[in-house]
Amino acid sequence: MESEPKAIVFACNWCAYAGADLAGVSRKQYPPTVRVIRTMCSGRFDPTFVLRAFEKGIDGVMVLGCHPGDCQYLEGNLKAEKRFEMTRRLLEAVGFDPERFWLRWVSAAEGAKFADLVKEFTEVLKGKGPNPLRVGGVEVG
Repeated sequence: MESEPKAIVFACNWCAYAGADLAGVSRKQYPPTVRVIRTMCSGRFDPTFVLRAFEKGIDGVMVLGCHPGDCQYLEGNLKAEKRFEMTRRLLEAVGFDPERFWLRWVSAAEGAKFADLVKEFTEVLKGKGPNPLRVGGVEVG
């Protein structure tokens, strides 16, 4: 039986995390193998956490932030976009599939969009198979 891909979502507290919460209270289904980590702002995600997640065998990482122009901290999501591009280039440079790393925008009112994005990301990861860095099929909790 094929196992579900494991993914981490770094979600902005003000928009994307609230969207995840709305998805939950609205009973929108998404894969249980996705772990959501709340950050105060998408601009605060640390590229080393992304690299470490891949090193530990996570199949995909997604950063979700406020729509451009709606950031609680004015330009945090624009900072996230720059960090994302830098991290993505680094992944490409070391030969790691950059499609395992996504950046998307989700507002607090978009619970259904949150659930749909997580499902879409999981389906893409399924198509790619397990993270090639996962050693000996070790499951990451």
